[in-house]
Amino acid sequence: MRLVKPKKFLGQHFLKDLKVAQDIADTVDACPGLPVLEVGPGMGVLTQFLIRKERPVKVVEVDYESVAYLRENFPQLEENIIEDDFLKMNLTRLFDGRPFVLTGNYPYNISSQIFFKMLENKDLIPCCTGMIQKEVAERMAAGPGSKTYGILSILVQAWYKVEYLFTVHEHVFNPPPKVKSAVIRMTRNETTDLGCDEKLFKQIVKTTFNQRRKTLRNSIKPILGAGSPLTEDPLFDRRPEQLSVAEFISLTNRVEEELKRKEQ
Repeated sequence: MRLVKPKKFLGQHFLKDLKVAQDIADTVDACPGLPVLEVGPGMGVLTQFLIRKERPVKVVEVDYESVAYLRENFPQLEENIIEDDFLKMNLTRLFDGRPFVLTGNYPYNISSQIFFKMLENKDLIPCCTGMIQKEVAERMAAGPGSKTYGILSILVQAWYKVEYLFTVHEHVFNPPPKVKSAVIRMTRNETTDLGCDEKLFKQIVKTTFNQRRKTLRNSIKPILGAGSPLTEDPLFDRRPEQLSVAEFISLTNRVEEELKRKEQ
């Protein structure tokens, strides 16, 4: 069967370096024993190494041409090739409700959406690895005070330990992307409850970072309103990128108390 032609609208950049593919596949070894779901296998360059791991492997692919290629070249995977959109799938049905490792050479155009889906299913996904755009990987792994620290950093790090593993250069892809890539691994931390209203936490993180150059006193006005006595605290002299995850949790609890006080 002829090779699959990369489709720009799907953000396809097929990895052609087998050593890099092997290294990405090996990132799942940090979570032994769990079944693996690969997102966007394309022509199976990563899949061929995952299926040697002696654990259940399923692949989900939205591109019909890639699905046909996989069925012809990986007959042993026939029952485990899922033609679907990962972002729309019910993940609880995949391995009969068992936790699994999520991995893949993720399409750049939906990588953030994939990780938000991971967060929605964090109790099912104790480990997530894979390759994404280098800038996104740096953002996810960044700590407070960094220019790349932002919404994705905090929302992911609240639940996962993020490791930036290695950089991948453009020339190992067909077609070469215009940016460098990176491989990361995220492993669930010990947090089972944030200790605050999770919906309000997300709202505060997104609202303040949408005006990241402003101090918290100004950026949080859409939530607290102007002139709230709470914002007299020196904490509100800081900008959002200066706060750790723990400080955002503490801030969320204080904002919630203030909102309840206003309602009385």
